[in-house]
Amino acid sequence: MYEQVSHSLLNDILIELERDIKDKNLQHFYIRLGANFYAIYSLFHQLYGHRPDFRQQMQRLVTRLTCAYIKRPQQLRKLDLAREKDHNWFLSQKWVGYALYCKEFSGDLRGLQKHLSYLQDLGINMLHVMPILDCPKGKSDGGYAVRDFRKLNPEVGTLEDLEDLVRNMKKRGMLLALDVVVNHTSNEHEWAAKARAGEQTYQDYYHVFDDRETPDLYEETMPEVFPETSPGNFTWDASMGKWVMTVFNDFQWDLNYKNPAVFIEMVDIILFWANRGADIIRLDAVAFLWKKIGSTCQNEREAHLILQLMKDCCQVTAPGVLFIAEAIVAPVEVIKYFGEDAINAKECEIAYNATLMALLWEAVATKKATLLNLGIRSIPDKLERATWLNYVRCHDDIGLGFDDNDIRLAGYDPRLHRNFLVDYYTGEHKLSPSHGLAFGINKKTGDARIAGSLASLAGLETALADNDQAAIETSIDTIVLLHSMILAFGGIPLLYYGDAIGTLNDRSYLQDEHKQNDSRWVHRPQLNWEKAARRNVHGTVENRIFSALKKMIAVRKEICAFADHNNRELLEVDNPHLFVFSRFDNISTCSRVLVIGNFDHAPQLLDCESLRKKGFLQHGPVKDLYSGDSINIENRQLEIPALGFYWLQT
Repeated sequence: MYEQVSHSLLNDILIELERDIKDKNLQHFYIRLGANFYAIYSLFHQLYGHRPDFRQQMQRLVTRLTCAYIKRPQQLRKLDLAREKDHNWFLSQKWVGYALYCKEFSGDLRGLQKHLSYLQDLGINMLHVMPILDCPKGKSDGGYAVRDFRKLNPEVGTLEDLEDLVRNMKKRGMLLALDVVVNHTSNEHEWAAKARAGEQTYQDYYHVFDDRETPDLYEETMPEVFPETSPGNFTWDASMGKWVMTVFNDFQWDLNYKNPAVFIEMVDIILFWANRGADIIRLDAVAFLWKKIGSTCQNEREAHLILQLMKDCCQVTAPGVLFIAEAIVAPVEVIKYFGEDAINAKECEIAYNATLMALLWEAVATKKATLLNLGIRSIPDKLERATWLNYVRCHDDIGLGFDDNDIRLAGYDPRLHRNFLVDYYTGEHKLSPSHGLAFGINKKTGDARIAGSLASLAGLETALADNDQAAIETSIDTIVLLHSMILAFGGIPLLYYGDAIGTLNDRSYLQDEHKQNDSRWVHRPQLNWEKAARRNVHGTVENRIFSALKKMIAVRKEICAFADHNNRELLEVDNPHLFVFSRFDNISTCSRVLVIGNFDHAPQLLDCESLRKKGFLQHGPVKDLYSGDSINIENRQLEIPALGFYWLQT
């Protein structure tokens, strides 16, 4: 869009720039900059237009974008062009993700290269290597307290090691996702050190106050993220003699995005990693980017403007790179991180479907899909060119942020039901086989979240300890059922390291003084490669889980109805134990897939007649895509096995 004021400014900026960038091939950069500049200017003006240095800050931003493009390797520029032409490339059903900690999975980046064949054996082609940047030992928050945004943790390797990994992955057709923590830094970051030394420029990078007057105003409405281990949202820094905002931990200083210098620095860091070969950048803690007195300081409108501006800047310099929004918030809020008032995603193309994850675990505990069916209907439709990350477990805890009204409609009291779920997954309930741990206990409210590995939460730890073959069967069926749902639901399925071989809780973290107060480390173990090798031994637990997931992934990749084009329909059925939806292809001629999951420990009957009225199961038999079996649907009712699922081609 051409607009005189903004483009007049752009002309002035480019005249200044061209003195230093002669003889550079910037054709594509200039085209993208011209196309996006009005949006960039408008957003930057909304955030910073009141400042007297607005024009100088705009010049700094465009200069950083230009320099980042000049440094972008030629092969990545070619990839940008290819992805621009195939702009829905990431919505394909062929992508399957895997998240891991590098040190715990393979020791270092060189070790990770050696295990890429393991991931390919499973069918993985999108790899999220969780934070590997330089952090202080003992105060890293699992890698999310960054001391240097341009330096790797020396324990995992060097930039050269990362470049080798990227080259290897590109040959294998694998995508790489890396984290950039945009909300805060470590208190040992260079910016924090300069702030402590009294440099006002860098104190302005953070939320710093001389006394408690302003912090107390914030605290009136700000919730506590980690009330058990890090109560409050401000920390007194004795060497600086000031209070600093620390929403997550006292060693993580929140950045002040009211300062345009902070925004420009973080965009430059995002582009730095994009130029190192990251296909996807996971932006951590995006809900917290803008702080405002009188609010929760989460999900503010300005946080969305910042993300839109980051996306526009990245589209100019590295348009082939996607953003993941790490925003574990209510469905009505998380959907906004794709972008509001838009058709196509204009903030982040990918967001975590934490609601689906939590609802699946609720269904496992209750053996009913009632709340699952209600909760999924509460998630608004996503935008075009946007998709979900669907997962069963991840490095973080399981929050129980269900909508209270949905809980009531399901027939439960919200507070009592959440208490039941915590008791169930921590093994306190008499009927529970789970071995999870409570996390983030809030003594004021009684709220808590849940930590634990997939296998231990699904009862495998208990079953193996008891040598109970029937219970082992049940836990494996639960693990497979949960993955059958995320692989069919619509989006990019994301597996967590160790889950494909039934990795149990690891309580060794209790012997580590730096980890013992964070129960999430129970599900962040060292991967046991001897256990992983048993995936090839027929009949072992590892083999049964790995083989089932491998087969499901392979089948998924062949079914174009599983691509993500808002092509899912939830189907109401009379049986409360069943979760039923259809996937259909609206691009080619692929047939529909009817997905059925039974969360009960007993076989359940599905009324075929009610589905026939909706155009399903018209003629029999039908093929189950996963097993390859032919399913007879001539009868009025179809029996779904205990903790079983069908992917029926209709």
